[in-house]
Parts: sequence; C-alpha cells; structure tokens
Amino acid sequence: MRNFRKRVKMIGVAILSLLIAALVFPTWTSSIKGETSISMLEQVEINGSRQEMMIRGKDRHNPVIIFVHGGPGCSEIPYAAKYQDLLEERFTVVNYDQRGSGKSYHFFEDYSNLSSDLLVDDLLAITDYISERLGKEKVILIGHSYGTYIAMQAAHKAPEKYEAYVGIGQMGDTVQSEIDGLNYVFTQAKQAGNADDLLELEGFANQIQNGDAFTPRYYVMKYGGASRLIDNPDGNNLDTLLSSEYNLLDVIRYNYGLSLSQKVLLEEVLEHPLPSLVTKLEIPCYFIMGKYDYMTSTNAAKTYFDSMDADSKEFIAYEQSAHYPQFEEKEKFYQWMTETFIN
Repeated sequence: MRNFRKRVKMIGVAILSLLIAALVFPTWTSSIKGETSISMLEQVEINGSRQEMMIRGKDRHNPVIIFVHGGPGCSEIPYAAKYQDLLEERFTVVNYDQRGSGKSYHFFEDYSNLSSDLLVDDLLAITDYISERLGKEKVILIGHSYGTYIAMQAAHKAPEKYEAYVGIGQMGDTVQSEIDGLNYVFTQAKQAGNADDLLELEGFANQIQNGDAFTPRYYVMKYGGASRLIDNPDGNNLDTLLSSEYNLLDVIRYNYGLSLSQKVLLEEVLEHPLPSLVTKLEIPCYFIMGKYDYMTSTNAAKTYFDSMDADSKEFIAYEQSAHYPQFEEKEKFYQWMTETFIN
C-alpha cells in the first residue's frame, strides 16, 4: 500500500510538472531562411496595452500586409503561418492579437473601456509602428470577418496610411447577414430532415429577425457556412496548443479573451452596423467573399459594396469557399494578391 501511494504521488508530481512546463513553455515562430528575411514573435506596447505581433516574410523589403483578425477575440497567429506560406514569398505579413484577445489578453488589465473605437485607435498606432519599423510609407490593410469592422473604420479614418483595403468575409448590414444565415441553415436542416435542429432554430427566429441575436454559429458551421475545403481553424484549442506560437497559458488567455471580447463588442455590431459607419473610402477597396459564407453573408456584403463610394472598388467571389477564402483557396488568393499589388 505504501509503494502504491508513493507511485500515485510520483505520477501526480509528474503531471503537475508537465502542466507547469506547458504553461510557461517558451513560444516562437519558425525561422525563414535568407539574409533579408524576417520571422519574429514579439510583444509591443500600443496605447498603454501590451499587444502580441507576429511578423513574417522572406524579404523585409517586400510590400507589407497587416492582417486584422476576426471574432471578435479570435486570434489567427496560431495557424496563420500554415496558410500564408505563399504570401511570405512576396510580402511581409503582420498578424497581431487585438487588445484583450489571445496573447494580448492580460489577467490583471482593466478592460472596462474596451470598444471598437479603441481597437481602431490601436490599429492606427500599430500601423505607424510597423511602417516605421519596416520603412514603409504605406501598407496593405486586410481585415477578416469582425476584423473588417475594425480595419474599414481605420482605413476611413486615415487613408494616407494605407495602399489599399481588402475585406475578406466582409461584414455588411448585420441584421441582413444574420437573417441570410438563419434562412440558409434552416433550409439545410430541412433538407437533411433534422427536426431537432429546425425546432431549435425556430426558437431563435424572432430575435434574429428583430436584430437582437446572431444565428447560432454551431449551426452555421455544421451546415457548411463557415468552411468547406478546410476544417474551421478558429477555437481549436488542441491545434492552438500544438502550435509553436502559443503555450498552455496562451490558450487559457485566448479563451478568457474570447469570452470578454464577444460579450463587449458584438453588441456594438448589432447596434451600429458597418454600413452606418463607413460609406466611403479614399483608397482602392476590394471585397473577397466565399460563395458559401454565412458567417458574414456574401449577399449582405454585396449589398454594402454596391452602396459604397470608393477611389476604386472590386467585388470578388470565390466559388469553392465559405468564410475563409484566403485559406480555403490560398493559391488563388496568393495569385490575386501578387497580380494586384506586385505585377
């Protein structure tokens, strides 16, 4: 019995040691060969808050892209390098965790003032930091999903900082988008004969149609309105933990930040949809949508696009993708980026 207790104690100590090691294990982003390459993961103080950035590219002199992640609260750092390897050949790519998200969530920081306006100000400050660090007068600004809500306001506020704006999974009128999503998943559930799903969706219908709720993302993902050619990359704790950029503490911070960000920021999206905030851009504007996107519906994005005034604008639909066309059809996206901004 004594030996058994001793063995159990040793196993417990070993498990505790592994957990502690996983919590504090150093994080990094993989190196890129070349004398002028850049590959770094760093934390920079922006407007009084420490925010995590990942900067990667084969040649730091290449055009610079700043990616603004979605969610709110869904960092793309843990999986971005997997999908942007082609882009890194011709561009220097900057990903950052927004204030209160992922590695930029800090347990003892005061987030009582968290708002989209603050995230816009952070993005403008990050743009200045990156432009100075990499010696660029202007950068290419790309927003994804909720990131378009932040990025488009920044481009509107300070067009002189940006070469162009690219909205992927572009947000439009929120209520229209959510009704489109509800109709899609309802149709899919009906065709599949899933009576339980139909019953639950009917319970959300009035709230969604009145602009008081979002179509449950579980159902959008279940019926192919989020991703089709890849697994949905957001919120996969195991894959995030297995990435070199995140350790166990970062995964915990990700989940706390996700809860905080969605609770605080999604209400703004319903009350102040993007078309009511930005009606004109003084730089080239591109919307890239997946045909099957029902996280931010392609229909709502096209309606917004048609109403917008821009220096020049183009709406591009990817026929095989849903909410992640830049990842689902990454070769096509890379070709478009090079033809548009380099060739």
